[in-house]
Amino acid sequence: MDFIPVNEPLLDGNEKRYLCECIDTGWISSEGPFVKQFEEKMSISVGRRYGVAVSNGTAALEVAMQAIGVGEGDEVIMPTFTIISCAMAVTKLGAKPVFVDSDINTWNMNVEEIEGKITERTKAILVVHLYGLPTQMDKILALAGKYQLKVVEDAAEMHGQTYRGKPCGSFGDISTFSFYPNKHITTGEGGMVVTDSGELAERCRMLRNLCFRKDVRYVHDEISDNYRFTNLQAAVGLAQLERLDEFVAKKREMGKYYTEHLSDLKGIKLPVARTDYADNIYWVYGIVLDEKIDISNREICRLLAAEGIGSRTFFWCMHEQPVYQKQELFEGERYKTAEYLARKGFYIPSGLAITREQMETVVGKVRKVMKAILDVC
Repeated sequence: MDFIPVNEPLLDGNEKRYLCECIDTGWISSEGPFVKQFEEKMSISVGRRYGVAVSNGTAALEVAMQAIGVGEGDEVIMPTFTIISCAMAVTKLGAKPVFVDSDINTWNMNVEEIEGKITERTKAILVVHLYGLPTQMDKILALAGKYQLKVVEDAAEMHGQTYRGKPCGSFGDISTFSFYPNKHITTGEGGMVVTDSGELAERCRMLRNLCFRKDVRYVHDEISDNYRFTNLQAAVGLAQLERLDEFVAKKREMGKYYTEHLSDLKGIKLPVARTDYADNIYWVYGIVLDEKIDISNREICRLLAAEGIGSRTFFWCMHEQPVYQKQELFEGERYKTAEYLARKGFYIPSGLAITREQMETVVGKVRKVMKAILDVC
């Protein structure tokens, strides 16, 4: 039985040709010309003036937070239902994440809870667009303006997505992307910070490169890490970016197929296809088990694996992370919807390289596993 992985990237464009150019010219480090080309074209594609490529999406968040001045004692409002990179980018600076619950339909942060969490210590709102649909940016930007807060937009999963026709990655003071292999655009590992501020862009460039002083090399007034991005990575990213529209169309066709063939299945909730501000881009195809189904997402992933189908659980909530519980952070905090999604949500194979035949197999196996579960329940 051939195993169908949860993700397989598509690398059959100009990736090999551009990589060979890197090798033939000897430009393989962060100094190569593809880096600047990729930064420029990526930032243009999302309507930003500046792009700063970094080593991964986590690095992009850390650089962005440091660049906007988040520091000791500050608070950053963000969803609890997200990847830990978001919280780490805040806590590493001595600041405190302040969590909000999720919206049950879109799985994004519940924007109605944000204003009630704002205090005199609030520095910024970290928006994280999740799984295929963007967060409601109008309300967030209005709050940011009202309370003079910074907005950091994590668009890691939103390559090619728009909010009311405007590209995700174009909102707020600064936005971040990831180019991990499961993203619409991949460079293996990699990330980018984009902004319209020349001052923020220059600060991000310094932060990605150990905070070297511009006037004297090997002299440092601040501490930062090596977040540099290589010419080899940029070569792959440039080739991927050339096909972004094609990739988005393929993802939406995948989402349409799965929805058509799973919508009659009882016991599950499928992704919302569209809202009044965006059509789903299906970064991954998520499924949420009905709360009456007495089985966890971890167990259903195990059952699917036994059938040769890769799957992955949704994110685990930040307020429940053992690392933060050991530090006695977020004690007593509860977020009902986020906790439900974390325990009942999972996604099935949905990489760009997936074939129609593979999707047919996935649908058959999901139906088989769910039927067995429903028969017991």
